[in-house]
Amino acid sequence: MKIILNSTDKKALELRHSKTRDVRESDRIKAVLLSSEGWSVSQISQALRKHETTILRHLTDFQKTQKLKPENGGSQSHLNLEQTNELIHHLLDVTYVHVHQIVAYVRSTYEIQYSVSGMTQWLHQNGFSYKQPKGVPHKFDPEKQAQFIEDYKRLKAELAEDETLLFIDAVHPTQATKITSGWIKTGVDKSIETTGSRTRLNIIGAIRLGHLSEAVTDQYETVNSASIVDFFEQIKARYASSSCINIILDGAGYHRSDQVVNKAEELNIKLHYLPPYSPNLNPIERLWKVMNEQVRNNQYFATAKAFRHQIKYFFDDILPEIAASLDDRINDNFQVLNPAS
Repeated sequence: MKIILNSTDKKALELRHSKTRDVRESDRIKAVLLSSEGWSVSQISQALRKHETTILRHLTDFQKTQKLKPENGGSQSHLNLEQTNELIHHLLDVTYVHVHQIVAYVRSTYEIQYSVSGMTQWLHQNGFSYKQPKGVPHKFDPEKQAQFIEDYKRLKAELAEDETLLFIDAVHPTQATKITSGWIKTGVDKSIETTGSRTRLNIIGAIRLGHLSEAVTDQYETVNSASIVDFFEQIKARYASSSCINIILDGAGYHRSDQVVNKAEELNIKLHYLPPYSPNLNPIERLWKVMNEQVRNNQYFATAKAFRHQIKYFFDDILPEIAASLDDRINDNFQVLNPAS
């Protein structure tokens, strides 16, 4: 038996072969292509390490019905259109960690049995991939966030030349080793020393977008109204020539205390509060992430002194050097969140 293919059909099969994830479908396509190139059933059988009767059946199936997908093992969907749509909507609501859990759900719901490999293929065919979900603060208010963005755009547009606009926040890095993903040679289990030390720093920072090299940071024993007042005085000294300093900050209790509000008024600082649960609207959060990437991720600190030195080294030396390269990352292109449900 010999399969006859025109050039268009052959190219289509070669493209399908390059994209298929099913080894059995791949073998069927190879058998058809080799047959069209003049290979005998015996030669194809030897090349693919399959019995001649299997090869003959593959070629016969293709010649009669153009069949290339095997029907066993769950590689071909057993769900009808309605069931498929129901399962897709279910998987949009429920995130399973293991494919065998989805297999069990389909079996109990529809009394249809899939293999793990068959269900994996079904998932790929229906637009699913294995990836990490994105965390969203469960109490954030989309309307308040949208209103803040509009108010921010107006504030930025109306800002006088001698006014300053800053984002401030506190961060609390710990000495405990922060393990993260990285490029590691396949087959190698790379080990990193860890410590569970609870030593932590309390850092308050302020940034002016587009001028990250002039970031203001300081460490405090604790972050409270008194430390915020002290930090405001530092900001006022840094931007003494500004007619007005606008500060965007979250609504933490110490940010709203009478002590802080009165000091801001005294220093001619205007406070603009973020909506609750809105770290995505404060670009300085991205600076903390850069700090972790530069000096904390996968780093072991044997002593608290070494840990403190490394954090200080980031703000004093690394940040001024890389500041210009961070403008396309630390900016006011705010991430707009969608509710998780």
